[in-house]
Amino acid sequence: MKVGIIQSNFLPWRGYFDFIREVDLFIIHDDLQYTKGDWRNRNKIKTPRGSEWITVPVNYKRTSQLIEETTIDYSTPWAQKMLNRIKDSYRHAPRFDVYFPELSDLLLEPAASISDLNVRLIHWACAHLKIDTPIRFSREFHPQGAKTERLVGILKQVKADAYLSGPAAQAYLVPELLEREGIRLEYKKYNYAEYHQLYPPFDPFVSIIDLFFMMGENSRLYLEPSEEMQT
Repeated sequence: MKVGIIQSNFLPWRGYFDFIREVDLFIIHDDLQYTKGDWRNRNKIKTPRGSEWITVPVNYKRTSQLIEETTIDYSTPWAQKMLNRIKDSYRHAPRFDVYFPELSDLLLEPAASISDLNVRLIHWACAHLKIDTPIRFSREFHPQGAKTERLVGILKQVKADAYLSGPAAQAYLVPELLEREGIRLEYKKYNYAEYHQLYPPFDPFVSIIDLFFMMGENSRLYLEPSEEMQT
């Protein structure tokens, strides 16, 4: 069984969902320290001015605060303001009217934490992409240790024989610890075809909603490696 373990992101890019699709079990690693200025509470959209950030305000009080403990700041109507920005940028997109009402409902419904909101949106996107990979949470396994030791502890509990990692993790993973447990280490490769975006030049790293608004029901095809795309 191939397993992937990643922190939740806010409305992630398409590579995140391709990662989920590739594994047999996806584990959200949100009992880790929250990091400011990261993908946990923000992502990018295309606008007439170029790619810009959309950000969920959170209550950050201490450096030891976990992602799943990080609450959203509802003291301002951030969700409606964000939706207004998205609408201004994408209202002329071919499939905007299909996805925007659902996205609005999901963002306007209060969430207990940024983790809860992210997971809600991830499930929504997976449903549209027809990705049925089971999703669980690292806290279910009470992981111990740090970095690779922590991951190995989770992988052993779910009886994984392969671990899919993002390429950035090469900087800190200790492959020997995985090999010792008979777990094969694989690194995810991201190589996707371009699709039409409203505001050139093409930016491959924007939120999945850009792909939804532009390609609609065909979005799943654009998770395939570019050489496998049909012309």
